[in-house]
Amino acid sequence: MRIDLIVPTPFDVLTGGTLYDRHMADLWRLAGHTVQIHTLAGRLPMPDARAYAAADVIWQRLDGSDAVVIDNMALAAFGRVDDRLLEHPTIVLDHHPTGLETGLDPDFAVCLIEIETRLLAHARHIVVTSQTTAATLAAQFAMPTDRMTVIEPGTAPAPRSSGSRAGVVNILSIGSLIPRKGHDILLRALARLVDLEWSLTIAGGDRFDPVTADGLRALPDDLGIGRRVRFCGEMNGHPLAKLWREADLFALATRYEGYGMAIAEALKRGLPVAVCNGGAAGALVSPQSGVVCPVGDIDQLSKALRRMIFDERLRRSMADAAWAIGQSLQDWAAQAELFAHVLATHSGKA
Repeated sequence: MRIDLIVPTPFDVLTGGTLYDRHMADLWRLAGHTVQIHTLAGRLPMPDARAYAAADVIWQRLDGSDAVVIDNMALAAFGRVDDRLLEHPTIVLDHHPTGLETGLDPDFAVCLIEIETRLLAHARHIVVTSQTTAATLAAQFAMPTDRMTVIEPGTAPAPRSSGSRAGVVNILSIGSLIPRKGHDILLRALARLVDLEWSLTIAGGDRFDPVTADGLRALPDDLGIGRRVRFCGEMNGHPLAKLWREADLFALATRYEGYGMAIAEALKRGLPVAVCNGGAAGALVSPQSGVVCPVGDIDQLSKALRRMIFDERLRRSMADAAWAIGQSLQDWAAQAELFAHVLATHSGKA
């Protein structure tokens, strides 16, 4: 089967969406499928003229495709060919609706919701990465549930985190330096805990919103916790593995997640988790494995982190529960096989 995968950013940009796309493409190839990757140029998710032109060029190259998969972060660029989406077996991969991204210009958000609603209606089928996104598309975008399939991200085998073993609780947070990830909330919550021994490492790129990134890097000093906080940019491979290995707990005060791949990775490594319940962020976290706080609630998050930092016995108990949950998560191969089956079914290749 020839699969054409249209993505918004190159695979070397580290986001949950690009990791999902890359895993699927690699595993489809291993299964014997031919995969063509098309990366859109221009501004996204609210497309500019360059993005529209790039989408037109890509669309003209799809002859012979058995299945076209459009990552929904690139979807709005195809607004000019919406009535032609059914020319090919077009599947939309919807991580979460683009119009719900935190920090968007309100007019852009309304426009993106309108475009995504229109284009989803023209797609052959929709793959979503969580039950939460499926429910959102059904409730807010009028998408029938029988036109959607939930295929959650997989997880790779990973060793259990051993922790810092240095008397200081190492807190790890992973996410781009954008408003949606809520790093500002986490920093303000931790600033109330200067009487406890902790350090925070934030791993995430700054290319999507340099203004927000600059503000976040300045915030620890403003709060008086500059010596405890480290920003290390995008991380991958051995440096990221070292961060996971030395972490004692994972925290992400996210305002919205379509799934929460970093949260799943933390559970896979047996780390206690402290998150805010934006979107699907808290779906995997049990009361035994961590805490889930209301979005933006600095007071509740700070109180929860105080207990977790102060009480080593509690952290050990939560770590055991997190490890158990993590070992039950699906691997990437199973999810890629399920996705390929969806593509075959809706392209007539099953």
